[in-house]
Amino acid sequence: MKVTVMQVGPIGTNCYLLEDEATHQAALIDPGDEPARILKMVEERGVSLTYILLTHGHYDHTTAVPEIKKALPHVQVYIHQADANGAGSTLFPLASQLDDLLLYDEGDTLQLGDLTIEVLHTPGHSRGSVTLKVGDILFTGDTLFCGSCGRTDLRGGSYAEILSSLKRLAQLEGDYHVCPGHDVSSTLERERRQNPFVLEALAH
Repeated sequence: MKVTVMQVGPIGTNCYLLEDEATHQAALIDPGDEPARILKMVEERGVSLTYILLTHGHYDHTTAVPEIKKALPHVQVYIHQADANGAGSTLFPLASQLDDLLLYDEGDTLQLGDLTIEVLHTPGHSRGSVTLKVGDILFTGDTLFCGSCGRTDLRGGSYAEILSSLKRLAQLEGDYHVCPGHDVSSTLERERRQNPFVLEALAH
């Protein structure tokens, strides 16, 4: 398993390329902007792009999707139902732009070569926020950041729900690499010890 990160767009969204090195199948996670740069990265890695996987529907995580889908029409695009129907909103623009948007939810799994991608529904930043668990990596979107968590004052946000989601992630057995939607990576163990929002969640 290989993970490549590229920061895209005006607020530096982390777009991840997840690759199964045995089969060279790959998934893009949160292609938020700059589709030409992202497509060049995919081409340079020499992978076969199978999926675009979205941790939630906000524009800074989805803007590049239509152009990438146009260039690679076979790619399957997944999002949670609760974030799929945002036509007309600058926060959730995707639903009106793709005819064949696919949905995933809690407990669903996707195969990427020899890798299994597990979907955890982790609402709070938005109603349809998910965390994608692959081996010892958590792609947490805007749910869990290094030392922080996603804002909850946007439409569909809930502080109580994000605390519940953070508690759930913190209670996963073992340690994980945390790959968030913005800023630097971390580990789950570090966040259990130092993240004030995780500590608040675990206290409840």
